[in-house]
Amino acid sequence: MSPTTTTVALGDDALDGLERALLGVGPAPALPDGVSAVTYTDHENTPLARAERSADLVTLVPLRPLARGTGPAWDPAIRRSASEIRAELRSGATRMVAVVRSLPTRGDLTALGKLISSPDVARPGIVVVVVLVSRRTPPGAISADGLVRATRHAVAQLRQDADETDVVLVAVPSAPGTTPTAQTLADAYGADTVLLLDDERPRLEKEAVLSLRRRQRALADALYPPASATELDAALTPARGAVILLTGLSGSGKSTIARALVSRLEEEGRAATLLDGDAVRHHLSEGLGFSRADRETNVRRIGFVAALVAQHGGIAVAAPIAPFAASRDDVRRLAQEHARFVLVHVATPLAVCEARDRKGLYAKARAGSIPDFTGISSPYEVPTDADLVLDTTRVSVEDAVDRILTVVLAGPTREQHW
Repeated sequence: MSPTTTTVALGDDALDGLERALLGVGPAPALPDGVSAVTYTDHENTPLARAERSADLVTLVPLRPLARGTGPAWDPAIRRSASEIRAELRSGATRMVAVVRSLPTRGDLTALGKLISSPDVARPGIVVVVVLVSRRTPPGAISADGLVRATRHAVAQLRQDADETDVVLVAVPSAPGTTPTAQTLADAYGADTVLLLDDERPRLEKEAVLSLRRRQRALADALYPPASATELDAALTPARGAVILLTGLSGSGKSTIARALVSRLEEEGRAATLLDGDAVRHHLSEGLGFSRADRETNVRRIGFVAALVAQHGGIAVAAPIAPFAASRDDVRRLAQEHARFVLVHVATPLAVCEARDRKGLYAKARAGSIPDFTGISSPYEVPTDADLVLDTTRVSVEDAVDRILTVVLAGPTREQHW
């Protein structure tokens, strides 16, 4: 069998992984079985790197620099490879790594200062301060730029106080579930010691950091009457984005529920965007037909726009028929890169949907004048992974909205039927 090659477009988290590999602080991407080479691209299909397999060894070759953002977290002076930094460090020095995973506290800096000045550390010494940064910031979290700015000020002070110790600042891309291990960082920089700064915080300081949000609410309760305190709390609480995808047959009631849901969200002060079938078809998917391929393209386009809305803290409510599991899975993947995803199956029976047929579409489909009509001449793949299943013959629109909001606010849950 001849060797095969392929191309893989990477999302944000995967781009972080690729950059870690290129910086020498993470493993090279694994190649699928039977594939001898992979070209990795960004979402604009720009080739960034090529991984090639030779026997059991995978070699990663950069093709062009990864796109950089602006701000201190993207400063080339701190986004350098481990091999480049090792080449500049004094030979024979004791090497230490201090890892910054959250906004440095006074306790963090005290721990780092003790490490630098410890009598157990042979001189000269070198501390590589690694700031773990992400391409995206969850609502309410400190941005990568903010984390680097705060750490840079701390490092400047440490450099003044250090005696025979170099302090080097680097930024390493990270994302939830893909943080480099302490051993990986130690190996990358040739360190004898790795210190995870937030693990070294005094107990009282850890508790104080965790209680900041609670103390904010307690102070609001002391200053304001209950209704005012609740409004202030809502205004100060970072809103996390979400994509709510309602899927179901034509006439199932998903558009009615979606409109009511958006109205409720807007009444509660949330930024909500409705992506309904007809409007999307007219503006976003003009020119597409109703073949399986075109329907899946339509749903993927909806998913892309919905994910952009959610990325910036908004709530996108989409109500296409979305008859195929593959395109629904694509929407889930796009949404979960940035926000919460909730799949709602509006499972109103076909006979009821047909009886509600205000546009006469089912009658035309039965007569054969509309080909590829979902539920009649084209299949509807019933979701097996819905977070909520609603039958509008049993649940009112108001109750449906209440149940959707309950799932959104409660977080991941097992499928619920109503």
